[in-house]
Amino acid sequence: MSERPITRTLPGRHPWRVTVLRAGGFRLDGGGMFGIIPRTFWSTWIVPDESNRIGLSCNCMLLDDGSRKVLVETGCGDKWTPKDRAIYQMEVRTVVDALAEHGVSPDDIDDVVVTHLHFDHAAGLTRVASDGSLVRTFPRARVHVQRREWDDALANRSTMTKTYLPTHLEPIRSVVVLLDGACEPLPGIAVRPLIGHTWGQQGVFVRTPEGVTVFPADLIPTVHHIHPSASMGYDMLPYENMLNKRDFLAEATGEGWVLVLDHEPATPIVRAVPDSADASRTILTPL
Repeated sequence: MSERPITRTLPGRHPWRVTVLRAGGFRLDGGGMFGIIPRTFWSTWIVPDESNRIGLSCNCMLLDDGSRKVLVETGCGDKWTPKDRAIYQMEVRTVVDALAEHGVSPDDIDDVVVTHLHFDHAAGLTRVASDGSLVRTFPRARVHVQRREWDDALANRSTMTKTYLPTHLEPIRSVVVLLDGACEPLPGIAVRPLIGHTWGQQGVFVRTPEGVTVFPADLIPTVHHIHPSASMGYDMLPYENMLNKRDFLAEATGEGWVLVLDHEPATPIVRAVPDSADASRTILTPL
C-alpha cells in the first residue's frame, strides 16, 4: 500500500458520474468465501443454502464524463452450459442487460477496466457470435489490466484451475492495455495494486463530483469481509490480503471514500467509518 499519492491527484480533476450495475447473481461455497473462519461464525452473517453456497452479486460500474463511457468489470457473461449454471446457480443476466436498462449499448463503451481476470470479473469481456465464434462484447473498447495479472492469467497461475479461461482472454489480446503498478490510465481514473486475492489485482479509484469512489475488488468482496481474517480460500496471498485490507480501510476511513463492493448482494455502496463502540475497528455503512 505504498503507492497512495496517485489517489491524491484525483480530487478537483475530471469528475465522472458513477452508475452501479448489477450484472447477475450467482452462488459460491460459503467456506471458500470466508476461508479460515468457521461456518459456525460466518453462517450468522449470511445464511447458506442446502449446498453450503451463499448468494453473491456481480457488481460493475459504468463511468460517464459526458464524452466517454468506461465500464469497470464485466461479470460472468453468458458463455455457460446448463451444468455450469446449475453448479454456480448463475442468474441469466449479464452486464449487457444491466447497461441496456440505462440506455447504453456495448458499442457505446470506450474503455473497460478489469480489476483481475477471474471468470466472475472478466468472462463478460467476450460472447459467442451467431456463427459460434468468440468475439469481443465491447467492440470499440480497450481493456485495461495490470501486466502481472495478464501474465498470470495466460500462464493460469492460480489455485483455481478453471478461472482464467482462454474464452475470455484470447479474443481480447489485441486491445489489452497493460498497466504497471499505480497509474492514471484515463483522466480522473486511477488504478493501484491491491495484492492478496491475486498478485496482479488492482483497485479502481474514480473522481466524482462528490469526491472519490473506489472499487476495491476482491480485497473486500462483501460487507462481511471487513473482518480482518475474512480472506477467501481463493486468495493467493491471504496474509498480505489481511494487511492490505487493514491499510486500505484506514485510508478509506480517513479520506471518506465511497466504496463499491464487487460481490455484495444487498448493499454494495458503502462508506468505511470508525466503530463508535470500538475505535480500533472499522465498520461499513450503506449509502
